[in-house]
Amino acid sequence: MEKYSPSIQRLISEFNSLPGIGPATAKNVAFHVLDMPQEKADGLIDAIKTARSSTCRCSICQNFTDSDPCSVCTDAMRDKSTVLVVESPKDVAIFERTHEYKGLYHVLHGVFDPLKNKSLEDTTISQLINRLSQNSEINEVIIATNQNAEGNATALYISRLVSPSGIKVTRIASGLPMGSNIENADDITLMSALNGRVNLS
Repeated sequence: MEKYSPSIQRLISEFNSLPGIGPATAKNVAFHVLDMPQEKADGLIDAIKTARSSTCRCSICQNFTDSDPCSVCTDAMRDKSTVLVVESPKDVAIFERTHEYKGLYHVLHGVFDPLKNKSLEDTTISQLINRLSQNSEINEVIIATNQNAEGNATALYISRLVSPSGIKVTRIASGLPMGSNIENADDITLMSALNGRVNLS
């Protein structure tokens, strides 16, 4: 078993704790950081600190932003009648990349996942319901959670909460196979899924 100094081992462990980074990659990234010129390392540290201190959640859509409300929620050109519900801030960036969706967003910051001790109370569903009750312009909620058991369970729960209000609830479907993640979809597949959404109510 490889042994490193406590400070290096801690750095490797911190990188290893990040999603998608295994032990080998964590070690490679740690040594890459140690090999950086000091000014590059300082720039990385400053970028992390600045992002942590400057970023907040938009009080309307819950997306990460440097200003509250965010630029999407304050954009007068956006379609205020539709809200696209996504799991994470990364998903907003992915849909914006297509330049096709012109409505608003709501970021859940997770889904129901009992295996990871993630309950529905850990998401921003309550903020979504409150938002819908206070905004009569919204007439459609498009649910764009991932096509897996957790995403589907969350979509069904949201549908049951929203449907009694008379707001149309749809779910992106065509183009995203069961078990797939939105962040891995290409633009054409993503727009096919958005355009092929189905009613949940």
